Amino acid sequence: MTGPPPWTPSAERKAQSNLQRFIDRINGRFGLNLASYDGIHGFSIAQPEDFWSEVWDFCGVTAETRGTRILIDGARMRDARFFPDARLNYAENLLRKSDDTPALIFRGEDKVRSSMTWRELNASVARLHRALAASGIKAGDRVCAVVPNMPETIVCFLAVASLGAIWSSCSPDFGASGILDRFGQIGPRVLIACDGYYYAGKTIPMAGKIGEVLQSLPTVERAVIIDYIGEAESVAKDLRNGVGYAGFVAGHDNGPISFPRMPFDHPLYILYSSGTTGVPKCIVHRAGGILL
Repeated sequence: MTGPPPWTPSAERKAQSNLQRFIDRINGRFGLNLASYDGIHGFSIAQPEDFWSEVWDFCGVTAETRGTRILIDGARMRDARFFPDARLNYAENLLRKSDDTPALIFRGEDKVRSSMTWRELNASVARLHRALAASGIKAGDRVCAVVPNMPETIVCFLAVASLGAIWSSCSPDFGASGILDRFGQIGPRVLIACDGYYYAGKTIPMAGKIGEVLQSLPTVERAVIIDYIGEAESVAKDLRNGVGYAGFVAGHDNGPISFPRMPFDHPLYILYSSGTTGVPKCIVHRAGGILL
């Protein structure tokens, strides 16, 4: 890349940034004079236990316990374990705010516009948390989704994480075989899907694809259909154990929930390799690492 960067923050903006606040904290606590990103990066390599302990405190992580051990077996990357005694819940940390400021602002091409406040997000997660728990979902269970990036997707992910269950998702433009190559490896108990989606101004229905996927996922006990194109109820009634999202959460309380605290390395979600050299490989991301 040649030429000046497209944007450079002002000195005032740099001074007010969270990164600068963190650098100032490290300098004050360790008697250093770090002045740049490269400097704090070097500190993280030279003193990883001090660095990550400070990140935890700076971010104000909510946890049942942190423990005194920060890093064990750190000589080799593959053996390293951070915060081995910590217990926390990823969703609890992301839902600490519960006021009427915007949490999510959504634009679905030119078709859908919506927003959700932090209070509404907390209430929606609580309702789905209880609906999933009533369906028997517990820590370690897999919940898979075929959904676009929309507010309901965030709600579903956080509700799953709030239970200690494991999330996995695919884009709705995947074919049935691509979805099955991924979800077929992890045995989901619940499948969440949208009734359709919008692409390049067109409405793309999902009923046939979701039906095909369900036929080859015998572990699925409930198929929950999110209303995006106005066909959720009609799609759900034709699916094995299908239910519209609105019906699934109906009657469940939206008050504060109790978050089970899991180990730092508890699985949060499963992603996949591209599958160019065979079946896509599962890649597990852990709650504590993603949170920090």
